[in-house]
Amino acid sequence: MAAEPLVKLSGDPDCKNGTCPTLWARTETGDYVVQGYVVTDPAELAQLDLPAGETAVRVPAAVLEEYFRARV
Repeated sequence: MAAEPLVKLSGDPDCKNGTCPTLWARTETGDYVVQGYVVTDPAELAQLDLPAGETAVRVPAAVLEEYFRARV
C-alpha cells in the first residue's frame, strides 16, 4: 500500500538545513501531520496524559503563524 501524499503547508522560517519543524496536510483525508521536536520532559508529558500510540511534538509558533497568515 502506497503512503498517502503529503503537501507541505508551512515550515520554520528560520530553518537552515531543510529538516526543521513543518506542517503537512494529507491530500486524501485533509488530516494534518506535524513534524517537530519530540517532547521528552517528564513533567510536560505528565500534564498531557497521552494514551498509547500518541506522542507530543513541539513546533515553533512561527510554523503555525505562517500557515494561518496564508489562509486569511
